[in-house]
Amino acid sequence: MTEDKSAGPLSGVLVADFSRVLAGPYATMLLADLGADVVKVEGPAGDDTRGWVPPTRDGVGTYYLSVNRNKRSIALDLKDPADLEVAHALSGKADVFIQNFKPGGLRRFGLDYDAVRARNERTIYCSISGFGSAGGAKLPGYDLLVQGMSGLMSLTGDPDGTPFRAGISVFDVMTGMHSVIGILAALHHRDETGEGQHIETNLLSTALSSLVNQTSAYVAGGVVPTRMGNAHLSLFPYEPLRTGDGDLIVVAGNNGQFRRLAEVLGHPEWADDPRFDTVGRRNDNRELLRPLLLEALSARSAQDWFGVLTEAGLPCGPINSVQGGVELAERLGLQPVVEIGDVPTVRNPIRFSATPPTYRSAPPELDEHGDEIREWLGVPRA
Repeated sequence: MTEDKSAGPLSGVLVADFSRVLAGPYATMLLADLGADVVKVEGPAGDDTRGWVPPTRDGVGTYYLSVNRNKRSIALDLKDPADLEVAHALSGKADVFIQNFKPGGLRRFGLDYDAVRARNERTIYCSISGFGSAGGAKLPGYDLLVQGMSGLMSLTGDPDGTPFRAGISVFDVMTGMHSVIGILAALHHRDETGEGQHIETNLLSTALSSLVNQTSAYVAGGVVPTRMGNAHLSLFPYEPLRTGDGDLIVVAGNNGQFRRLAEVLGHPEWADDPRFDTVGRRNDNRELLRPLLLEALSARSAQDWFGVLTEAGLPCGPINSVQGGVELAERLGLQPVVEIGDVPTVRNPIRFSATPPTYRSAPPELDEHGDEIREWLGVPRA
């Protein structure tokens, strides 16, 4: 497919990206996909994720490749006065400055919010940390730590087993998205007032917000949620169930869906059974209902039930591998993979009717654009 090469809705926005690893680079890639000019500032050794292997593609970690397309790279040693001059010049021109150093870590380089604002009061400065800039300023911000400390791991895994982390750095990704939301809102505010501002996001606050009904169960209901395996705290059925040859995720999120499910399974009487006729009663009596569902589902294969239940308009689905997930998206016409040069990358998930995301350049090599950026800033390499 030929990609749209239009400028994008953020064309003309310059982003000075002093972040590394995941939350910040994911945020700046999203901005770059929408047309922003992102200058990725790396230390002399490069972003850590370049070497997070395996797996690799042409010797580069696929972790790095996943979050760094559409950017220009310059390597700067902030302890070197000449390189620091380049960093100051870039910060003075940037519409957006984003960093995920430990809180206060850039102050000694004159790259903290106050110093950058003194060069350009219109700058939108985004700081990403693990636990905020107050009492948690000294705590290292790793996603695994936040998954454990926020309560997520207490919810993940078998009820009788050990806690598990999610399969991805989920709060890094969500913090990156929240950072983008904040940046876009601040850009709109600046368009209205001419005023830049400081945005702060952190993994722990993101985690507590993203745990949604689970944190609400505690703060609003006084209930401390616990691990339930694949079961849902408030809905049943809403989990994988065994069929004749394997598991199928089955969902009945309301009374109408449960009634259709009961009919398709050959037991319409379940919908009027006083033990199962409301969401709350099904939830209270799930241990009575589950064996009835399992017995009915055992009559056919998971693939057969997938077809039958889908035809009836009921939510259900198999448990795929990552390969299966990508292949499903391809079959559904979502075109999940975009190749930039010879580097396959996952498409930006947002669709625009007028200003679509663009895929202009593969993730850059370390300092690939160093001389170009220095000349552009008027601070050429000595």
